[in-house]
Amino acid sequence: MTIITGNPPGAAVWYQRARYIRKQQLAHMAQLGALVSAISGLVHMLQCERGASNVWLCSKGQLYEAECRASRALADDQLAAFRQALMAESALSGSAVCERIASALAGTELLEALRGKVSRRAIEAGLAMEQYSRTIRSLLSIIPQLNDSIDDPQIAGRIVALYSLMQGKELVGQERALGAIGFTQGYFSDEMRQKLVDRIDAQQACFDIFLSRVTPAFRAVFRENCAASLDTEQLRRIACTRQPAADGGATALHWFSQQTGRLEHLRALEESVIHDLMTTVHERMARDPALSPLPEEMDDPLAVWPDRPLLPLVRQQAQEIEQLSRQLASLRDALEERKTIEKAKSVLMTHQQMSEEQAWCALRKMAMDKNQRMVEIARALLTVKTLWQAPPQT
Repeated sequence: MTIITGNPPGAAVWYQRARYIRKQQLAHMAQLGALVSAISGLVHMLQCERGASNVWLCSKGQLYEAECRASRALADDQLAAFRQALMAESALSGSAVCERIASALAGTELLEALRGKVSRRAIEAGLAMEQYSRTIRSLLSIIPQLNDSIDDPQIAGRIVALYSLMQGKELVGQERALGAIGFTQGYFSDEMRQKLVDRIDAQQACFDIFLSRVTPAFRAVFRENCAASLDTEQLRRIACTRQPAADGGATALHWFSQQTGRLEHLRALEESVIHDLMTTVHERMARDPALSPLPEEMDDPLAVWPDRPLLPLVRQQAQEIEQLSRQLASLRDALEERKTIEKAKSVLMTHQQMSEEQAWCALRKMAMDKNQRMVEIARALLTVKTLWQAPPQT
C-alpha cells in the first residue's frame, strides 16, 4: 500500500494526470488500427468463401467451383495478414481480449478440414454455413474488447458505430448464404424463412445504431449504396412467401449477385469508417495539450473550456458515455447469448445423438412451447447438464 506524505496533489497535478491518461488511451487505440483493419478484411473474405461454398454445395458441384478456389486463396491472404497484425501488436492487454483472439484462431485452424468437406461435398450447406459463421462471430467479438476503457465520447461513438456496421454486414452475409441455399435448392422450409426474417430484422437494428452514431455524409453513403435494393426486396418476398420457380439456378445466381454487390458497398463503407476512426484518434492526439506542467499564468485550469459552462458539458459527456455503454453491453449480451445456445446445441448433439439441425429445432420448439426465449431454454439445459455430470452421492 502506498502511503502519501506531505501535501495532497493539487488541481494542476490532477489535471495533468487526466491529460496523461487520455493520451495513453488514444495512443493505445492508435496502435490497434492495423488489427481492426486485418479483422475487417479477414471477415469479409470468409463471408465471400461461405457464400460461394453454399452455392457449390447446393448445386451439387455444378456452380461456383472457381469462385470457391479464389475466395479460399484470398481468405488465406487475409488470415496471414491477421496473424501478422497479432504478432506486431504490443497494445493488447486484458484476459478478455486474449480469450476472444484465442477463440477466433481456434476457428481459423479448423478451416482446412471444413474446406475439405466442402470440396468433397461431404457436408450439408446449412452446417457448413454455421461453421463459417461461428468463426466469423469469434473474429467480430474481438472488436468491442480492443479498447474497453476509452472514455472519449467521440472515439467511443465511432467504435460503437463500426462494431454495429460490421455486425449488420455479417447478418447481410448470412442472409445471402441462406437465400443461396433456398434458391439453389428451389425450396424454402418454414425454418429457413424464419431464419431469413430474423436476419433481416437483426441487420436493420444494427444499421439503426450505426446510422445514429455517424455523420450525415456516412448516412448518405449508406442510404445510397448499402440499403437493400428493389430487386433484393422482391427476392426476399419470394423467399418468404412462396417457393421459387425451377430455373436451373438462375434466380440463385441473381440473388447472390445482388447481395454480393451490397456486401461490397458495405465493405467499402466499413473501410471508410475505420479510416475515420483512426484519423479522429490521431487528430485528437495531435490537438491534445502537450504533457507539460500548466502555465503559471493559468490560474483556472478550467479555462480550456472558455465558451462552454462546465456543468452542462460534464452532464452531456456523462449521458453520451452511458448511452454508448448500454449499446455496447447490448451487443455483447447478444454475442454471449449466441455462445450459450451453441453450448446447449452441443449438449443435445452429445447426449441425445442429434444432428446440429435437429438440436437447433429442438431448442426452438421448447422455446415456443414454453413461450420463452431460446437462450433461457439453453441456460436451463446447461444447468441440467451439470446435474448429469455430478458425481453420485455416497
